[in-house]
Amino acid sequence: MTPTTVILIMFSLMFGLILLRVPIAFALGFAVIPILIMTPAVTPVLLLQRMMIQFGSFVLLAIPFFILAARIMARAGMAEQLIRFATALVGWLPGGLACVNVVVSVLFGTVSASSNADVAANSPILIPAMVKQGYDVNFSTAVTACSAILGSVIPPSIMMVVWGGTLNVSTGALFLAGFVPGVTCGLGQMGLCLLYAKIRKYPRDTKFVPKNVWLTGKECVLSMMTPVIIIGGIMGGIFTPTEASAIAVAYAMLLSMVVFRTITPKDFLDLLGNALKTASIILFAVGCASIYAWVVSFFHIPRFLVTALTGVTTNPHIMMFIIIGIFLLVGCFIDAVPAIIIFGPLLMPLAMSVGIQPIHFAICCVMSLAFGLVTPPYGLCLLIACKFADINCIQPIKEVAAFFGVMMLVLTLVVFIPDIALFLPKLFMPEVFGIF
Repeated sequence: MTPTTVILIMFSLMFGLILLRVPIAFALGFAVIPILIMTPAVTPVLLLQRMMIQFGSFVLLAIPFFILAARIMARAGMAEQLIRFATALVGWLPGGLACVNVVVSVLFGTVSASSNADVAANSPILIPAMVKQGYDVNFSTAVTACSAILGSVIPPSIMMVVWGGTLNVSTGALFLAGFVPGVTCGLGQMGLCLLYAKIRKYPRDTKFVPKNVWLTGKECVLSMMTPVIIIGGIMGGIFTPTEASAIAVAYAMLLSMVVFRTITPKDFLDLLGNALKTASIILFAVGCASIYAWVVSFFHIPRFLVTALTGVTTNPHIMMFIIIGIFLLVGCFIDAVPAIIIFGPLLMPLAMSVGIQPIHFAICCVMSLAFGLVTPPYGLCLLIACKFADINCIQPIKEVAAFFGVMMLVLTLVVFIPDIALFLPKLFMPEVFGIF
C-alpha cells in the first residue's frame, strides 16, 4: 500500500470513530485493523510487541507517580493554602479574585504536573467564590479552565514527560524550556483579567497587606518546595525525571500524613487506587497510540510528509505554524498523550528538515496541545470547569476565545523568539545543545 492510502484509511477511520464517541484508545486500535488485514508483514504479535516495548519505557513510569502526587496534594488541602497566598499577593488588584485564579494555577501547576488536576482542585472553590462576588459565571468558568492550561506548560508536566520519553528529548531540558512561556501566558491572562475588571467593574478581593503575604507564604512554603526539589534534582543530576516523580510522591506523603496530618493511611490507599485507575487509562491509550504510530512509521509516512510539505515551504516559521495548526486541530478531538505519540514522531522529521531546534519544536507543540484542553468538542479542562459551574460548555466560549487569543499571542512570540523557551535550558543544561 502507498503512504497516501494508509493515511486515508487510518486517519479517516480514527477520526470517524472518535466522532462516534468511541473511546480514543479503542479508536486508535480499531484504526489499525484494516492495515493488519491487508498487510501480511504487519502481524498481531508484532504490534503487541511494540505495545509492550512502550509500556516498558522507564520515563513513562513518571505518569502514575505525578498523578498520585497531585491527588495527595489536592486532598491534603494544599490548593487552599495556595489560594490564601495568591489572595494576599494579588487579591488587591481590580478583579482580584480572577487574578488569584491565574496565580493559583501557576503555583499549583508547579506541584501537580497536570492541568486536569489543577482545574479539578480549583473549580469547586474558585468558581462559586467568584460568582458570589458578582463575577459573570461564564467569565469565572473561562478563567478557571484557561488558567489550568498552565499546569501542562509550567514544569513539571506530564505532557513533557511523554514527549521526552517518546521522542528521545531531554525531559529536564523540556521542564526548563516550559517555565518562561508558562509564566508569560500567566501574565498575559492576568492582564486580560484586569481589562475585564475595568470594563465590567469587577471588585477587588482584599487590601494589600505585606504581613499577610508573609504569613500565607510561610504557610505554603513546604508545598512550594516540591518543584524546587524536582527541578533542582533533575538539573543537578541527582535523579532522573522518573525518580523525581517518585520523590514527589514521597514528599507529598510526608507533608500530608506527618506534617499537616490531613490524610490517613486509609485515605492514601483510596488515592492510590484512584491514581492507578487514571494512570491505567492513560497508559492504555499510550500503548494503542504506540501501535498506531509504529504502523505509520512502517509505511514511511514521516518521510512522505517531509517530501510533500518541504516542497511547499522550507521557511521554519511557516512550517512551525503549519505544525501548530495541525496540533491545534488534533487537540480538539484527541487527548494530548496519544496525540504526542502519534503525531510527534510524524511531524518531528518535518521540523528537523527545515532546521527547527527539537526542544523549541517540543515546547511549541506542547503549548498547542495544552490549548486543546479548552477547545470543544474535547476540551477536557473546559468540560470539568463547566461541570462545577453547572453550565453548558458552549456558554463561556466568548470569554474562552479571549483567553485563547492571549495564549496564541504568547505562542507566536515563542515561535519567532525561540530564546523565550531556550534561554534556561541553554543556561543550565548546555550539553543538550552540544555546547561544552
